[in-house]
Amino acid sequence: MSSQIIPVPPFDYVVFGGNGDLAERKLLPALYHRDRDGQIPEEARIIGASRTAFSDDDYRGFAREALTKHVKPEDLQDVTVSRFLERLHYQQVDALSEAGWNELKALLEESGPERIRAFYMAVAPSLFGDFASKVSEFGLADGRTRVVVEKPVGRDLDSARALNAQIAEYFAEDQVFRIDHYLGKETVQNLMALRFANALYEPIWNANHIDHVQITVAESVGLEGRAGYYDRAGALRDMVQNHIVQLMCLVALEPPSAFDADALRDEKLKVLRALKRIDASNVETATVRGQYKSGASNGGAVKSYLDDLGEPESDTETFVAIKAEIGNWRWAGVPFYLRTGKRLSERMSEIVVTFRPVPHNIFADVAGAIQPNQLVLRLQPDEGMKQWLMIKDPGPGGMRLRHIPLDMTFEQSFRVRNPDAYERLLMDVIRGNQTLFMRRDEVEAAWEWIDPILKGWEEKRHKPQGYTSGTWGPSASIALIERDGRTWHEPD
Repeated sequence: MSSQIIPVPPFDYVVFGGNGDLAERKLLPALYHRDRDGQIPEEARIIGASRTAFSDDDYRGFAREALTKHVKPEDLQDVTVSRFLERLHYQQVDALSEAGWNELKALLEESGPERIRAFYMAVAPSLFGDFASKVSEFGLADGRTRVVVEKPVGRDLDSARALNAQIAEYFAEDQVFRIDHYLGKETVQNLMALRFANALYEPIWNANHIDHVQITVAESVGLEGRAGYYDRAGALRDMVQNHIVQLMCLVALEPPSAFDADALRDEKLKVLRALKRIDASNVETATVRGQYKSGASNGGAVKSYLDDLGEPESDTETFVAIKAEIGNWRWAGVPFYLRTGKRLSERMSEIVVTFRPVPHNIFADVAGAIQPNQLVLRLQPDEGMKQWLMIKDPGPGGMRLRHIPLDMTFEQSFRVRNPDAYERLLMDVIRGNQTLFMRRDEVEAAWEWIDPILKGWEEKRHKPQGYTSGTWGPSASIALIERDGRTWHEPD
């Protein structure tokens, strides 16, 4: 089976921070794959822009190295790589001065007024407003222009509102694409198809049939060169406020009237506004903070967070677990257990929906215990879905029950390369499709839920608990779920 490739209109993609880490690891490889698959039109251009003094050839050399490091060798054909590199241009610009902006304008004007322009801000959030101002000041934007904003959008509600207001001075809301790459993952898309394209799940997708939901985003790595940013952010801001909250919204939302941007985001906003408040009154029972200590991870000994940071002390959390509740009819009494952390046992992201047990067991004890049905959606690695069911163990000798999964791993099932989330999202920007991007009121509603948790930790002086690297976090996170008579799902 082959995937369908839908071409996009001609475009110029300007990447501010074009020689940075995100461009190297994600953006350039994603755009290369779209070019390799024939989705990018011949006349499209990709323009790197930053303060670094590069020539076009310098930038093409940088891109070639990025592809060599981050694209599988079997996907790198000389003809395809050469064609992609020819699309690349570079312009030195400075967000805080006028240097280079007239030259960038002249470069863009070579394409003519009908070309779609996308400006990707792969830079620090503190520079978003400055870059938006320069794009407007030098007449680089019109009604067809799009601007892509990377997370984090602010570090609290006030800063998020200020940042959104800055961008809104120069761009209409339908031109702003706040990217969360988790929403572009194949499994996340399939969650929507699973719920709303089948008659099986939606009738039982409620508190009458679902016992609880778990969402885990686990990393086995540590700071990986992000010490300065991470120590100012922590796991709650870095992962929960955006990635995990967005996943929770997609699990919990009501059926939208249509699969379009505003209909879907309206329903996500309702979930965010229905989240029960966690603050100083309950933050110690509803949340767990952790910070990794030295231990073993990825097959070798690793340092503690403080050693990685190079500081004698820090109260920044590298692990968070939360018991969240949604105050509406569909989800009344159904807890959503959320957890994320660094230096955990393995790299893994998944959503686990556990259904309520059968109301009456007709089988004798000798048949074995009946386990609850579970739907497991694996986001990474090996994207796919498993529906765990009880069946009879084959063979003679009476009724013996087994808990087994119906397994669908996308890459194996469809025999196609599983595209990176950025590939879909970068092309959606050109199409002007905002369905998988966050709206301004969504971002601010998420911070309205996160801010009281941060303030509650501060008020209660709730410091992170240590946990050994290579484990699944502090023991308190196990207690968080087990005192409700439940347990964390063990990865397969």
